[in-house]
Amino acid sequence: MCRFVIYKGTSPVLLSHLLTRACHSIINQAFDSRLRLDQRRPMNGDGFGVGWYDSQFDEELGNQPCIFTSVTPAWNNVNLTRLAEKIKSPLVFGHVRATTAGSLSLDNCHPFKFGKLMFMHNGGLADFLKIKRRLQSFLSDEIFNAIQGNTDSEWAFGLLLSKLKDPSALTFTPDELRIAMLETIQTLNLIAEEADITEPSLMNFCVTDGETVVASRYISSRTDEAASLWFSSGTTFSEYAEGGHYKMSKEDKRENIIMVASEPLTFERADWMEIKTNNMVVITPKMNLLQIPIVDKFYVRPSDPDAQSRRTEFAQEKGLLSPAPPNVRNGANRVH
Repeated sequence: MCRFVIYKGTSPVLLSHLLTRACHSIINQAFDSRLRLDQRRPMNGDGFGVGWYDSQFDEELGNQPCIFTSVTPAWNNVNLTRLAEKIKSPLVFGHVRATTAGSLSLDNCHPFKFGKLMFMHNGGLADFLKIKRRLQSFLSDEIFNAIQGNTDSEWAFGLLLSKLKDPSALTFTPDELRIAMLETIQTLNLIAEEADITEPSLMNFCVTDGETVVASRYISSRTDEAASLWFSSGTTFSEYAEGGHYKMSKEDKRENIIMVASEPLTFERADWMEIKTNNMVVITPKMNLLQIPIVDKFYVRPSDPDAQSRRTEFAQEKGLLSPAPPNVRNGANRVH
């Protein structure tokens, strides 16, 4: 299936550091993943997208994100390489796609946007065609008509937009986006239950308004693991050795950079922490990272022994579970 990466920093990052230069960048993961567990579909070659916000507000440009997408494989797109070397942004969404629902087209490439908001998804809604019409009934005419593609992901974005009081607003509080995400998951579970769907849905969603980021790691199951999701934070993200070997350094207590990714972008084990299944993370405008459990009938408390025995086969079979990154520096300690 898909993979995504999120970067939020107090200073803008050159897109190439995330997309092309790092030896385990999201683009390199698309065709040469060292951690991929699914060998049935070894490539994410069904298009890609990158979205970013301007470093400084320009009245003529507005505050909406800019998005570049293509249906060509990301590793073979010279325009992406050129743009990535010339664009800096403090908030970046990157996504590589392997189709599950929806055809191969530009309209179906993530990220999606509406006004100031940007959205990505890694996973899939089980038996989507059985619930698509019911899902659409929750959308206003404005949001319904804004949907351009036919993926389960974009319709889920439409549902999230319908949970906001004013999806066209210029500002959103972290709580507004967090509650909209939670209610989106609740509604998708409700309509799946109404349709007697028993297969779990994988809902790793992320949404941002350019200031706050909300991301979920979620599966509608008490016994299965969700698609993998990791985060890393520090003061600098830089290349420490030739060949695109990057690390996250933490020189003091400040969090100048927070990254969230389906699969770690470095092989430094100490760089990354796993986001637990059926939790969400909120990155506030002031660079605080909050981990919040999604407490519903599929939530298992960490103190419950069942929390340690969730099955990995479901997500693995779909290529959506990545293990902890191995340390490829021959046991060398992380440099702070």
